Amino acid sequence: MALLTCEHIALGYEGSVIVPDLSFQVSVGDYLCIVGENGSGKTTLIKALTGLHAPVSGKIETGDGLMANEIGYLPQQTAIQRDFPASVWEVVLSGCQSRAGIRPWYTKEEKQLARENMERMNITQFERRCYRELSGGQQQRVLLARALCATRRLLLLDEPVSGLDPKVTAEMYELIQGLNNEGITIIMISHDINAALQYATHILHMGADIYFGTREEYLESPIGKRFLAVEGGDVA
Repeated sequence: MALLTCEHIALGYEGSVIVPDLSFQVSVGDYLCIVGENGSGKTTLIKALTGLHAPVSGKIETGDGLMANEIGYLPQQTAIQRDFPASVWEVVLSGCQSRAGIRPWYTKEEKQLARENMERMNITQFERRCYRELSGGQQQRVLLARALCATRRLLLLDEPVSGLDPKVTAEMYELIQGLNNEGITIIMISHDINAALQYATHILHMGADIYFGTREEYLESPIGKRFLAVEGGDVA
């Protein structure tokens, strides 16, 4: 069943259209990796899916009872965000804001959810630590726990391993794969084509040419073969 549907959407900003016509569907349990050239509109698409950036035209719809405020989002971090002077507990708990709405406090259930997701990401020991004191990998686990407080169904991840060393990168990919195995649908931007093809069930390629299909279909497509030749992809 389709969890998210994009019908002929155009993406752009400041009067400039980056992507003129894009259509695809994401079903329950999919792991979609968005790949392609820099500047092709990948982050703009993710922001459109979260409602942070309206498409120029076209339609984005959720299905299977998914509400717009039930989507977890892990954006790319800026230097200012990495230096955020809040405790790990405060950062994770803030992921419940979409549930709280205008209510100026968190319920017992929301606090329990935050604790469960901290355990899930193995960061309980950092609960009272200042977020900016953590390593890059630890910060990403905190942000992933925060995103999980907003959703049990769909996670949007914008380059979640950017700037991490190879060991921590591998650990993060395994965490995300584990969440997908638990039934959470994943949509992730990735510049790592090998990792994308290792974990994804579906690929959305953005650029001068657009392609959407299963991992296997992408590997056999002309656009996939060209991109792999340029990027040095090596997937059996």
